Amino acid sequence: MRKVIKVKVLEDYKLELTFDNNVVKIKDMKPHLKTGVFKALRKKEVFNSVKLNFGTISWDGDIDMCADYLYETSKEI
Repeated sequence: MRKVIKVKVLEDYKLELTFDNNVVKIKDMKPHLKTGVFKALRKKEVFNSVKLNFGTISWDGDIDMCADYLYETSKEI
C-alpha cells in the first residue's frame, strides 16, 4: 500500500504527488471535478487547500482519495 508523503498544487487542477517510494507523479484532477463530492473542488480556494492526511490527500477532511488509486492513475515525471 502506497502512501503520499508530499503534495504540491500545480496549475490547471493538477497535483504533484511524492510517494513513499520517492516516485513523483502528476495527478490531473479535472476529470473528477464533474461528479459527486469532487464538484466542490472546482472552487480554487477549496482545491488549493489540499493537505496530507494519514498517507493520502484530503480537502477539509471530508473529501479524500485512496493513495493506491492516486499512484495507479497519475503520470510519473
